[in-house]
Amino acid sequence: MSIVLDRLTKLFGNHSVVDQVSLELANGEFFVLLGSSGSGKSTILRLIAGLLQPDEGQILLHGRNVTHLPPQERGAGFVFQNYSIFRHMNVAQNVEFGLKIRKISVEERARRREQLLDMVGLAGLDQRYADQLSGGQLQRVALARALAYEPNVLLLDEPFGALDSRIRTQLRRSLKEVQRRLKVTTILVTHDQEEAFELADRIGVIDRGRILETGRPEALYSRPRSLFVATFLGAGTILVGKAGSGQARFGSLSLPIPPESAHKDGERAQVLFRPEQVVISEEMPDSGIPVVGQGKIISRIFSGAFQRVRVKLPHLPETRQVSPRVPFGEEGLLVDATVPAETSLNRERVWVGLRAWHILEEPHLRMLLYVGKQEPEEAGACLGFARDLSGRINAQVTLLGVAENRESADELDRLFSKDELVQSFDQPDIQIRTGNATEHLIRMQQDGLYDLLVLDAGSCTNTMLMELLECCTTPLLVAREKRKELQHILICTAAGEPGKNDVRVGGRLARRLNASVTLLHITGNGDLSSVAREHLDRASATLRGLDISGAVRIRQAATPAEGIVAEAGEGKHDLIVVGGHGPRVRSLFKFDDVTFQVLNGVDRSVLVVPVEEE
Repeated sequence: MSIVLDRLTKLFGNHSVVDQVSLELANGEFFVLLGSSGSGKSTILRLIAGLLQPDEGQILLHGRNVTHLPPQERGAGFVFQNYSIFRHMNVAQNVEFGLKIRKISVEERARRREQLLDMVGLAGLDQRYADQLSGGQLQRVALARALAYEPNVLLLDEPFGALDSRIRTQLRRSLKEVQRRLKVTTILVTHDQEEAFELADRIGVIDRGRILETGRPEALYSRPRSLFVATFLGAGTILVGKAGSGQARFGSLSLPIPPESAHKDGERAQVLFRPEQVVISEEMPDSGIPVVGQGKIISRIFSGAFQRVRVKLPHLPETRQVSPRVPFGEEGLLVDATVPAETSLNRERVWVGLRAWHILEEPHLRMLLYVGKQEPEEAGACLGFARDLSGRINAQVTLLGVAENRESADELDRLFSKDELVQSFDQPDIQIRTGNATEHLIRMQQDGLYDLLVLDAGSCTNTMLMELLECCTTPLLVAREKRKELQHILICTAAGEPGKNDVRVGGRLARRLNASVTLLHITGNGDLSSVAREHLDRASATLRGLDISGAVRIRQAATPAEGIVAEAGEGKHDLIVVGGHGPRVRSLFKFDDVTFQVLNGVDRSVLVVPVEEE
């Protein structure tokens, strides 16, 4: 193998920018690391090049451990996005710079320079300076310079990001040709899917410091395993239904689940179909084609040889849509399709069928459960609550205990390993750590590995809650009592963008729990504004789209917190849903301490929903 990364980890402060990354690249392979900004892809490249040192793990290049070697001893060529051309040197001097430092003879330097300039399309321009070259030409110089001393591996950090689309296309073709001729193992990092598809022998999709999936471009596009990769790599419709008897059911639509993606009966099932896999017709599709339904074309976009069409269909019972996202307050199903540009269709009534589809792997929510420094029996109510909740929502549980020192941690670990309630979880991941619990919780939830953070109220101080609420990006559930059933959920909502996310998150949880919902809106004077009325109407429609019938409750109170606490005390609500707190974001009711007052004023479990960042 040309490149081997073994559990590579890099921390910036308490944040894992690269988290236990392992990867192997074959000789001569062109590998593209694809991810959004801040995903850690460029950091991995700099670790391989030696520009950064890892906190854990190893880097092997052609069988040699280079983890702690300086950059100049690794045999890696590096091309940056900003060219890094020496402007006081001409093209020839730039290309020969590394060779001259290595004391390569004048004749050999000239031979390699001429060969590479011809290869990258710059023959005859060797005497020009940077200000006489275009952006594309400057990047070609940077590539030739990186290849001049014949590196073992080539590392490219978004090299075409600053160029226009036409130049990018030309340079991608040149790069691929040069890489194939030289057979140099190459890693390119990019956020551009088109670039990844065109260049890669293999793609690795990275998110929040972890490589989620690797594979050939065609396989990752058509047969992704996870929801993230399915939505990141191209457009498509993703529906969530239920599995049963080897079928994935989405209302009247039933699709076979292949053996390699086997699901348990009654569990969630997710289907992906790309726009080109959708059949749009004015007549009912043939009997061999599964039918999604009949709907109306709501948009058409001309894209050269094709039209991109979006169809709105009636809501499918017991089905939730993940992509494309249905606007807040609207019911129905949205399906994207591509049809030939010359196709003429009746916009008011078309049938939607499927010529192909893909069932994703059985999805699991990931729950982080913190029980503090106490022994398991002291947190029995919270553990029982979390066990019942995780079973009902099919969540994989990580149980976190934090001790003051190593000796206490060892004892806590022994207690957890023998406790019957802890062991009653379905294969829990038990993690015992030392130090500051709040710092561990903040870091773990910011790493983006969990969908829900559950805290035992008895183990949380007010200071801990305040710090978590300041920066929490994961829904946070503070468990105050053990309830055998979560049958009714109170969603506290105000008009505005944050209120929309409270309804979405609370509604999805209610759907998983088969719980009823009451929407609560607090008003100071008893009057309901037109904005609030419209918000509540749209919130009810959003719940109906999740197959939830939600009652609406309007309550007058001096403050939002006072109204929520009073409602929670009077009603038979098992869980209270409120919006996120903290000065980083706009508070749900424009009072920074509303969430904290609710947490301290009610005797029920509370789910705090952070403001969704677009």
